Amino acid sequence: MKIWIDADACPNPIKEVVYRASKRLTISVTLVANRPLKTPASRLIQAIQVSQGFDVADHYLIGHAARGDLVVTGDIPLAAELIERGIAALNPRGEMYTRDNVGERLATRNLMEDLRATGMVGGGPAPFSERDKQAFANSLDRWLAQYRRPD
Repeated sequence: MKIWIDADACPNPIKEVVYRASKRLTISVTLVANRPLKTPASRLIQAIQVSQGFDVADHYLIGHAARGDLVVTGDIPLAAELIERGIAALNPRGEMYTRDNVGERLATRNLMEDLRATGMVGGGPAPFSERDKQAFANSLDRWLAQYRRPD
């Protein structure tokens, strides 16, 4: 079991929550980004820098994450691909992507992208908050408890 972070757009407070869980439970964490990243000195935490380009980090995550792993990402198309492959995906705001909700999230995302492109709506998601961080920490703890429970 490993935690992967789609790190280019992941808020720093979320990375800190994952680092603490890694230390507490001795779980490996790999951050993937197309820029250099600073990570804590730990044998459990590594950063992979992929080349620049559209979806390069996504392709790396799809190619390396496995069943039993968790990927932290706000990228809905990436989450949909991971779910299709049976890999758990968690949004930085604490929402676990599932087969039941990822299709709806993807359709909504595509609609909003089209509306923004035509100028009918503007803006993006609300600013990341302390409440979002807490929701993420709670979801991560639930997932870790479920995964680590003996069968």
